Amino acid sequence: MSDPAAVARRTREATAQLDAADLEGFYRDLHRHPELAFAEHRTAARLATRLRAAGYEVTEGVGRTGVVGVLRDGDGPVVWLRADMDALPVKEATGLEYASTVDGVMHACGHDLHVTWLAGAAEALAAARGSWSGTVVVVGQPAEERGGGAAAMVADGVHERFPRPDALFGQHAAPGPAGLLAHTPGLLLSASDDIEVVVHGVGGHGSRPETTVDPLVTAAYIVTRLQSVVSREVAAKDSAVLTVGRFHAGSQANVIPAEATLTLNLRTQDPTVRERILTAVRRIVTGECQAAGCPSPPEITLSAEFPNTVNDAALDAEVAAAHRELFGAGAVFDFGPAMGSEDFSRLAPPGVPYDYWFVTSTPAAVWDAVPGADLAEKIGGVPSNHSPLFAPDLGVLLPGVRTLVSAALSRLG
Repeated sequence: MSDPAAVARRTREATAQLDAADLEGFYRDLHRHPELAFAEHRTAARLATRLRAAGYEVTEGVGRTGVVGVLRDGDGPVVWLRADMDALPVKEATGLEYASTVDGVMHACGHDLHVTWLAGAAEALAAARGSWSGTVVVVGQPAEERGGGAAAMVADGVHERFPRPDALFGQHAAPGPAGLLAHTPGLLLSASDDIEVVVHGVGGHGSRPETTVDPLVTAAYIVTRLQSVVSREVAAKDSAVLTVGRFHAGSQANVIPAEATLTLNLRTQDPTVRERILTAVRRIVTGECQAAGCPSPPEITLSAEFPNTVNDAALDAEVAAAHRELFGAGAVFDFGPAMGSEDFSRLAPPGVPYDYWFVTSTPAAVWDAVPGADLAEKIGGVPSNHSPLFAPDLGVLLPGVRTLVSAALSRLG
């Protein structure tokens, strides 16, 4: 295990010459020009340019729009640092001077911040060559929001084409008073599945419902019945969320449609619970369609599957110790497992440990204005990830670089 004090000292030395104004300019530019999943062409090019300038061997187009940079400095461990690059189909409402210039698209989840942290860490480690030994692999990943980016990079041979990691690190912006670090050993994030359900009916005129099989009514029964799955088929000690996020049917008031489509999202922390709920969803959907006399069975399709994120406990303890040395013992806390999901863990080859943590980024003025006695009470009152008002404090730019650098140096010789 590395010496936390030594890692902190080496991190301060490695990041001492970072240009804060340059990093802020890079971040603002990324925020102004958000790009959706698998369309991160400009973002990827901007990251690749900085990596090449720092001395990395850069490969673009990995997993469609991903970027991989490799920096070797003698023998030693291989460390991967990852950031996701895609934005969301959200119309920005922050009023920031550097707000999105793309209508209906926004970096509402902080991925622009993640790319900036990654670029800064890559540059700091490059400038510090000679003080460490090993290999740094920097990964700019596409399409995290859709859940397919990491899988696309793996399918494109990221594990075979580049040095195999001995450890993988990543981090994410989150609501909370700017500058805290949430470390959780073991289970951190939940598995997530999107489930599309198509109910087939018999369409017709609204004046003659007796000639139809109304899929809208059947789908409505399905939505209502699904509400009992978590409350009646999952033990109280197990965490699970089942949401019907989309219901689409029909075109106008006097036309009974021929089909209805539902899109569900399931979040679980235990594979057994996941299978139990998926079985219940299939049973309920099929049963309601049979009861309604639908002319053909429903279509039930799983997509956008995210795995659980389970940090290596020993690796997390090592990185958390270095972060306490850097930022103070009070800056690091354990918020426990969350129901959010990530595809970060797919980038780790089997058996390779990884660690993922959160950097809280709510500006002080916003945080202080929210009522509540503690973190748990206040956190629900500030703009969170995916909100059109999400606007991280730019004061976390340099600390977020240092967290990644210290994680890398905790492994590099």
